[in-house]
Amino acid sequence: MLPKQSVMKENYVITIGRQLGSGGREIGHKLAARLNLTFFDKELIRIAAQESGIQEDIFEEADEKRTHSLFGGLIDLRGFQPDEVYPNYYLSNEMLFKVQADIIRRLAGENSCLFVGRCSDYVLKDHPRCLNVFISAEMSDRVRRVAKTHNIAEGKAEDLIQKIDKKRADYYRYFSGKVWGAASSYHLCINSSALGIDETVAFIHRFAEKKFEL
Repeated sequence: MLPKQSVMKENYVITIGRQLGSGGREIGHKLAARLNLTFFDKELIRIAAQESGIQEDIFEEADEKRTHSLFGGLIDLRGFQPDEVYPNYYLSNEMLFKVQADIIRRLAGENSCLFVGRCSDYVLKDHPRCLNVFISAEMSDRVRRVAKTHNIAEGKAEDLIQKIDKKRADYYRYFSGKVWGAASSYHLCINSSALGIDETVAFIHRFAEKKFEL
């Protein structure tokens, strides 16, 4: 069995930031399957809840894609049986972020894996073998994809895209101090409309093979 430090050196991690409707989650899922990586997205909320004793609902209230305000400072736990979690009736968004960040770092240290969202590129900035990718797409493609996924009119889909993109940008800036989607924050930025989902997966796959000498 390899020493823990040696295992860490052999592990590699891919993080994916994405615009809503860019196909980023689908790309991440397919890429993880091709590279035999453990895939983490919503699963992180379940793991965080199990390991912290905090109910999943609480993490979902602070999740980057929810309409609940991220920056009110505190999340009210009344109605969530707080005495079974913490003696105080409130948890800060920063505390919930830290719980997830600690889990991301631990998982990245144990196995090669792929994370979608949650500032994972920033959380893993000190990981020795990490590839940070940002997925964008043409607005027309994003609107069509979101309208189909959520079964809503294209006008409502565009409104939702604007709203969620702002929340993701605010979330990322708040916790990382950086600009969401800016090329300087990532190793690779790619527009999925240029190649389509499957060819984008193949392109990132080749990029990862070169970077990590797989």
